[in-house]
Amino acid sequence: MIRDDAEALRTAAELAEEFRPGASGRDARRELPRAELDRLTATGLLAVTVPTEHGGADVSAVTLAEVFRLLASADASLAQIPQSHFAYVNVLRQQGSPEQRAFFFAEVLGGRRFGNAQSEAGTKHLQDIRTRLVAAGDGSYRLTGVKNYSTGALFADWIPVLARADDDLLHVAYVPADAPGLTVTDDWDGMGQRTTASGTVELADVVVPAAHVVPHHLTFAGPQLHGALAQLLHAAIDAGIAAGALAEAADFVTTRSRPWFESGYETAAEDPLLIQRFGELALRHRAADALLATAARAVDTARGDLDDDSAAEASIAVAAAKAYAGSAALEIADALFEVSGTRAALDGLNLHRHWRDARTHTLHDPARWKIQHLGRYVLNGTRPPRHGLL
Repeated sequence: MIRDDAEALRTAAELAEEFRPGASGRDARRELPRAELDRLTATGLLAVTVPTEHGGADVSAVTLAEVFRLLASADASLAQIPQSHFAYVNVLRQQGSPEQRAFFFAEVLGGRRFGNAQSEAGTKHLQDIRTRLVAAGDGSYRLTGVKNYSTGALFADWIPVLARADDDLLHVAYVPADAPGLTVTDDWDGMGQRTTASGTVELADVVVPAAHVVPHHLTFAGPQLHGALAQLLHAAIDAGIAAGALAEAADFVTTRSRPWFESGYETAAEDPLLIQRFGELALRHRAADALLATAARAVDTARGDLDDDSAAEASIAVAAAKAYAGSAALEIADALFEVSGTRAALDGLNLHRHWRDARTHTLHDPARWKIQHLGRYVLNGTRPPRHGLL
């Protein structure tokens, strides 16, 4: 059990150092991090957002974002796996009944993991959810559909499934991973975040008791932080990738790179042109971290006094952090090769994993729409929409 924010941060920092040495090899071999995820779970880190009245630490958004940033700086795939876990813990916190919160929070405190069965491929758009939750005559439901990009499902004890009920409104059904009719396939073939096992979940007339169904649509009926918290963790992963790439670039230049012959210096690290470039990259990295921290504080502030204005401020702050951190991760991961030289391109070194992870992760949702909402908010005072992606 982790009891407070300080312990959560210490644990995350220790785990990051423990996971870092094997990250490149796991990516190169596409070796799924089962042992590492079990180790992370055993520390109690996945239970840190359980409310205090249920026995959890209920850490701040500032702490949770830093936890993800630290983990992603070591292994972006491993950090991605529990992102949905925390999002669906938050769904229960917001819309679960007292009985549901008591049951599922006890599961989380006991080390059980939530996966994700949310997105669907081949539909009209992201919110065109076709998985159906049909009421049965005995008071239970039947769940049918196919989900893609189901990060965490392969490692989960419970798989939250986003579906539309008979009223066409969005609900989340929490389904045990071994439920009859549920199949999880590890068919993820992404160029980056290769070890997240973000595969396919198929649901064939899966029986779900009413006690495991949460009315998620109510989350968006008023001011909410569901989207801001979920996106904050995505921003933290991007900031972590940027940090990891910059650290690896600095290590490579100081230990392996040769100076350019025209520089007149004995080592590459003394080259003033390289020093200038590292300074520019450090500014990008620091700005990403600063925007992330600012966004996390805005989420914490809104949690303390939630209304339309505070929710909008939090969403806008997170949108800014996510848009900036994504571009920073891409630039730094690309510049790693620019500053390191020809040898950095050797496939066996696998330095390209940082760029592959950044490019893949930043495709979750387009930054251009976040910037649109920023502009509308600044220019016209238009609050961002309540759709869970801001």
